[in-house]
Amino acid sequence: MPQAIAAPTFAFTPATVSKDMPKISSKNQITIPVDVMREAGLEAGDVVVIRTAEKGRIEVERWDDLIDRLAGSLPPGTYPPGYLDELRDEWER
Repeated sequence: MPQAIAAPTFAFTPATVSKDMPKISSKNQITIPVDVMREAGLEAGDVVVIRTAEKGRIEVERWDDLIDRLAGSLPPGTYPPGYLDELRDEWER
């Protein structure tokens, strides 16, 4: 369930938007402010998953956090005995 987002403490107007605010580049890149990275517990080099949350909004989640959250979520018996071991063996080839 998505967390509620705190209301901004000021309004963005053309007069308050500065050249220092992050913008999407022509290569679809965004610089994430350091304080946002720190608060989210993200660091340079983290592998992340980026997905659409709704129109005009995206979510960024550390890959390891996603794996931890989903690990063990399938019920026992989803795959026949030995099947996952065979798949893992294929990855190592």
